[in-house]
Amino acid sequence: MTEQASARQGIDPTFKSLLDAFPLTFRAADGVEAARAGLRMVQVPEEMLPAMRIEERTIGHGDVSDVPVRIYWPDSVESGRPLPVVVFYHGGGFALGDLDTHDPVARAHAVGAGAIVVSVDYRLAPEHPFPAAVHDSWAALQWVAANAAELGGDPDRIAVAGDSAGGNLAAVMTHLARETGPNLRFQLLWYPVVTADMSLPSFTENATAPVLDREVMDAFLAWYLPGIDISDPTTLPVTLAPANADHHADLPPAYIGTAEHDPLRDDGARYAELLNAAGVPVELSNEPTLVHGYVSFAMVIPAAAEATNRGLAALKKALHT
Repeated sequence: MTEQASARQGIDPTFKSLLDAFPLTFRAADGVEAARAGLRMVQVPEEMLPAMRIEERTIGHGDVSDVPVRIYWPDSVESGRPLPVVVFYHGGGFALGDLDTHDPVARAHAVGAGAIVVSVDYRLAPEHPFPAAVHDSWAALQWVAANAAELGGDPDRIAVAGDSAGGNLAAVMTHLARETGPNLRFQLLWYPVVTADMSLPSFTENATAPVLDREVMDAFLAWYLPGIDISDPTTLPVTLAPANADHHADLPPAYIGTAEHDPLRDDGARYAELLNAAGVPVELSNEPTLVHGYVSFAMVIPAAAEATNRGLAALKKALHT
C-alpha cells in the first residue's frame, strides 16, 4: 500500500486557474435541479472524445424500475479472447450526474483498461433516496455477470469502478458480490465515500475546498439519507458505509485514488487501511495537487490525466493478466 504524501502542496496551478474561472460548487439553497443543471454544463467537445461503438440498453429490474445503461466497446482486441468488463458507477453525491455527464469518463475507462464498460444510470436522490441507488447498481452488476458473453465480454474478468458516490456504490458491490457472486477481479475507487466519518481530519482541512465542500456534502446527505442519523457512522449498514463490514477479507484487489484538497481524502485512505489489514492487495494514490472530481478533468488538466492514467493502468493490469 502506498503511503499518503506528508508535505501539503497547493492546488495544481492550471487546475486552480480553471476553477477560479469556472467555479463548480453550488449553493444547496438553490436546490437539486440547479445543481444538476450546473453539472450538465461541464461538457467535453465531441471531437475530443475517442470514437468507439456505443449502445444504450435498459435492464429489467423486477417491479421496482428499469435501469438504463450505456455500453462502450473499445477498438482494442485481445488475441481473439472476449474482453474484460468494467461496471462503472458515476459520481454526483447520489443526486447528480447521469450517463451523459460521465460519458467522457466511461470512454476513458474503456480505452485505458482495454475493456467493455457498462455505465449505470441508477436512480437519484432526493426523488429516490437510499437504498434505490444500491438496488439499481446491484441489478446492473448481476445483469452484466449473466450477459457478459453476449456482449463479447469475459464473465470471469469483471471489475467495478466508480467516482465519489459511484466509488461508494462500487465498494458496496464488492461486499454484496463476495457473498453471492459474481467473482470480481478488481475494484477501482476514485475518491470514494466509504466511511461516512466526518470527524476525519480531511473533512475539516478541506471544508471549503473547490468542487466539493462541507455545504455541498451536507446537501447530498440530506437528499440521499432523509431521516437517517449519521452522527455515529459506525452504526450505518454496509450498503451505506462499506467500511463497517464485519470483515474485509476476500474482497477484490483495489486501487484507491484520492486528492489532497478533498474532504474525502482520509475517507479513502482509511478504507485502504482496512483492506490492507484484511490481506486485500490495495494501492492508495493520494494526488498532492488535485481536488475532488479530478478524473472528470483528465482531458484538460495534465496533472489530472497523469493521476487518472495511473488508476487505469492498474485496472488494465488486473484485467489482462
